[in-house]
Amino acid sequence: MTQDPRWQPLATARPKMSQSWWQWISSRDSLTQRLVQAAGERRFNVRLLDERSGQPYHDEAAALGLMDGRRAWLREVALCVDDQPWVVARSVAPLVPRRSAPFAGLGETSLGSWLFRQPDLERGPIEVSQSPRPIHGESGIWQRRSVFRHDGWALLVQEAFLPQMCRDLSLTP
Repeated sequence: MTQDPRWQPLATARPKMSQSWWQWISSRDSLTQRLVQAAGERRFNVRLLDERSGQPYHDEAAALGLMDGRRAWLREVALCVDDQPWVVARSVAPLVPRRSAPFAGLGETSLGSWLFRQPDLERGPIEVSQSPRPIHGESGIWQRRSVFRHDGWALLVQEAFLPQMCRDLSLTP
């Protein structure tokens, strides 16, 4: 396994972050909706990179309160504008007997498009890292994560914001 990223509370990273990045990283609403709006006339799409049962990393298991060695549902996607990845995301949910993961079967549908429609959705604190573990080979400029809770589920969502997004939106590094 790779070394655990150095996750820190969002507020701790604020002094290192430009205002333009802060608006993206600190947002607690749907990243999918924000990306669709930022894309404007360009085409937004989700590319499914991987979805399977597997072993979460130690820091992921800890964030979800899972014992080491317990398997989980793992899903990795690229959130693209005009087929160029702006964000890569990794979702981790505990395996529960006789229940599918909340994102099982979404395919190339955004998790956020489903998640933010749930009336009982609770989002935990946002943590950030500038030395993250790559998600499907991409580390990004900033990476954030938080745990969502819905209907008895705990779901860790990690998002890496990529250089292409920075260039296309002229974000200050």
